[in-house]
Amino acid sequence: MGKKVVGIAMGGYSSEREISLNSGNMVNKTLSNESWVCYRILINSDHWIVLDNQNNSYPLSMGDFTFSIDNQIIHFDVVFNAIHGIPGENGQLAALLELLDIPHTGCDSYTAGLTFNKRDCLDVAKKWGIPAAKSVSFDKGDIIDLDLIKRQVGFPCFVKPNRSGSSFGIVKVNRQEDFPKALETAFSEDRQLIIESALVGREFSVGVFSMGDEIIVLPITEITTDNEFFDYEAKYEGKSEEITPAQIPQKWSDEIIRMSKRLYLKMELSGVCRSEFIIVDEVPHLLEINTIPGLTEASIIPQQLEAAGLGLNDLFEAMLNNALEKNV
Repeated sequence: MGKKVVGIAMGGYSSEREISLNSGNMVNKTLSNESWVCYRILINSDHWIVLDNQNNSYPLSMGDFTFSIDNQIIHFDVVFNAIHGIPGENGQLAALLELLDIPHTGCDSYTAGLTFNKRDCLDVAKKWGIPAAKSVSFDKGDIIDLDLIKRQVGFPCFVKPNRSGSSFGIVKVNRQEDFPKALETAFSEDRQLIIESALVGREFSVGVFSMGDEIIVLPITEITTDNEFFDYEAKYEGKSEEITPAQIPQKWSDEIIRMSKRLYLKMELSGVCRSEFIIVDEVPHLLEINTIPGLTEASIIPQQLEAAGLGLNDLFEAMLNNALEKNV
């Protein structure tokens, strides 16, 4: 059987573009050349191009997702989605690939759209008995009702863009008078916001992926930071400590694993996903689900794989094989 042609989609239009480029390059570097022929698909706001390993670039035909080298048309057998944010994590890329019947890693377009929308995702999770913070929705143009926010959410609270990742635009508001400034920061990322009560407790992150029919929950990571919360600086600039595997009571571990598996199954997640929890009164509360988590050297998933005795190659192979099997 010949090698499969893999397109590694990377870049995108959001603040997470640079992280996505690093993730995509890591996928390209890691995948075994014995099994796959890899090309990077660089997604820019105005044009999409294909790069080979010598960094030669080729225009991508959007009509059928093909490109040509020396007059030979090349079709992708499978696309590895490494785009954090738009258009990879919100379902737009998945919708295009589904239309063209091209297998891809990660969630289908519906599930990606649901999980990328923090408000909708948490509402659905709560209906399945997964605890989460109290919250209110706020959109650009809405009238600020600080009494309602104080009553339903309280201070301190978090003001978050509804559809963004890597903690871009998230502000912790300790005092009521700081609220308008926080809105301004969050609105720089999205016109829809979610305002959540600030949960106080230990924070944990856990990766889940499927290998064939088996759902694998990776070792749990505890995240500690001297910053106000696990913000961009803490995530990517070394301002946090990530302990894998986390040293936590068995009861907490069992519950985090149970909830993570339940979310993966019930939401019909696919590929590798990472869920964030905070323990309040001995109970894990869901903060968010990342369906295209970072795969850079600073990212949590590679640390969890190492603790599990697995390599990045094991994960990437499983993701690609699962994507191909789904389309059989």
